[in-house]
Amino acid sequence: MKTQVKMTRGAKIITALLILFCLVWTIPTAGILITSFRDSDATASSGWWTAFLTPKDFTLGNYDEVLGGQRYTVGTGSGGTAARRGASMGSAFLSSITVTLPSVIIPIFIAAAAAYAFAWMSFPGRRILFGMVIALLVVPLQISLIPILRDYQKIGLNGTYLGIWLAHSGFGLPLATYILFNYISTIPRSILESAFIDGANHFTMFARLIIPLSVPALASFAIFQFIWVWNDLLVALVFLSGGGQLMEVVTVRLMNMAGTRGSDWHLLTAGAFVSMILPLTVFLSLQKYFVKGLLAGSVKG
Repeated sequence: MKTQVKMTRGAKIITALLILFCLVWTIPTAGILITSFRDSDATASSGWWTAFLTPKDFTLGNYDEVLGGQRYTVGTGSGGTAARRGASMGSAFLSSITVTLPSVIIPIFIAAAAAYAFAWMSFPGRRILFGMVIALLVVPLQISLIPILRDYQKIGLNGTYLGIWLAHSGFGLPLATYILFNYISTIPRSILESAFIDGANHFTMFARLIIPLSVPALASFAIFQFIWVWNDLLVALVFLSGGGQLMEVVTVRLMNMAGTRGSDWHLLTAGAFVSMILPLTVFLSLQKYFVKGLLAGSVKG
């Protein structure tokens, strides 16, 4: 027997407001998406909301130019000109993947080990060290960029992937340690005591017990760190500025499009949607762990 639940008047009003809010929220995104399929003349002469009145203006050329490399004109030496392609968004996409994946994996494992130590190991100064980690959450990363850059220049890490991996890992470690500590500390003590009785040491317990049980918290931080690193512009500008055009990440490439070709909104919108593909994929694939990781440690008992 099916039970039908009737919506009250208040519930209907709230549902209508939520639908209206979602529609208003998605209008700018829809406008950017439509603009990314319009040619330059149509984009400059009319608004995106008029696009369906002239379907012939729709084109895939914007994505071809963004992925294949922006065209620019150069002299041939005999008074003529020739069109060539610059660096493409595809190369920036690969560079961003190269930067982001290690910048997510490295702090996860370091922070997981630190969180396990703070939660289940006794050593002098544990509370003080954990308090220092929490205090680092409120320190703006901008104040550390210049000192780190000077040290990188001395040891030759500026303009290298290793340098930006270490920078992103260091900036993400406090949040990762805090999130994982909240989750690991809620694991029942009886499970760990049983493992100790069976002869497991701390390393075995961490690798075979803590890591598998902490998957929701690990995935939650992975989402935060991946999206933050992928969308980062400042750190990439500071630490990859000496690496050349092939090391430009997607945010830097989009900034260069806006700086050198600010009137070509059709290219900027296409580039923006190309850069959104991977973060959306990561979030949608890990979202089932997202709420579990965020709620870790909030309720006990």
